Amino acid sequence: MTFSRSNVGKLRFALTHIFAVAALCICAVAQQQPSQPPQAAKTTQDSPQAVSAFDAVRQKDSAPVPDSSLRIGAGDLLEFSVYNVPELSAKIRVSNNGDAYLPLIDYVHVADLTVEEAQTVLEKKLSDGGFVKDPHVTLFVDQFASQGASILGEVSRPAVYPVLGQQRLFDVISAAGGLTDKAGRTVSITHRNQQDKPVVVELARHLADSPENNVQVYPGDTIIVRKADIVYVVGDVARPSGFVMERSGLTVLQAVALAGGTTQTAKLNGAQIIRKTDAGNVGTPIELKKILQAKVPDVAMQPDDILFVPSSVGRIAAKRAIDAAVQIATFAAVRTY
Repeated sequence: MTFSRSNVGKLRFALTHIFAVAALCICAVAQQQPSQPPQAAKTTQDSPQAVSAFDAVRQKDSAPVPDSSLRIGAGDLLEFSVYNVPELSAKIRVSNNGDAYLPLIDYVHVADLTVEEAQTVLEKKLSDGGFVKDPHVTLFVDQFASQGASILGEVSRPAVYPVLGQQRLFDVISAAGGLTDKAGRTVSITHRNQQDKPVVVELARHLADSPENNVQVYPGDTIIVRKADIVYVVGDVARPSGFVMERSGLTVLQAVALAGGTTQTAKLNGAQIIRKTDAGNVGTPIELKKILQAKVPDVAMQPDDILFVPSSVGRIAAKRAIDAAVQIATFAAVRTY
């Protein structure tokens, strides 16, 4: 086949145009693709998902281990499973007579057994019945309805409250109606399997300010909310009453301030602290006037101390005379009008 010069020129022009268009297309495609292949999502602890999972595992590992001596009772909710036999998994509520109905096994009495003891009984039932060869049973108490925590002391409704699932200290206090006005800031928690090692928790004035003290509570725990230490201020003060001592303690000057200060008829030099001792109540004189004037150091008070501020007889008589004079003057003024 032969081509004329004009046809050869046209062919060259067409091929050149095709190559140019192809080059432009290749460049456009190259610009749309990333210069480097995308990296796979990190599955290390640096990614938020991995960090969250890591924290969850760490928190689970650091969580307190439930009391293994707890006994199963009526009303408890059990999670039953057999290794490699998922069709036998079930949730069972223990009946009032202490029996649990389980697949294949029928009714089994599990009340008053620990979880480990119940697992052994169930494994024997499955094996002896020829249902599963060498069974491995896992039993978990999802709800301890039969056993609760006792909360005593300065709460509105001391009683035994059921511990269902993940219960914490503030939950039990709330169920008991909250703290009373006389409640202190110290709470002791005694676990049933550690009677000689009570856990002491110091609460803040507002529970929300101490979330770290919202510890977990287990069935069988005994919680005691201690009564606050109180000092009393009586005698010639504005508001005689008892006042709660904070953990930092309370001094004479602070107690007088809480009582609204002394009155005009108070005999400051006759003040004393009355303290209970083995020999009875003992009064100790204090220099209240000099304490108020910051001439002598303040005096620390102890729980159940009574700060007594007596009255001055001469000042009372003078005060009564002044009051009588004011009354007479007022009456006279009224009659004038």
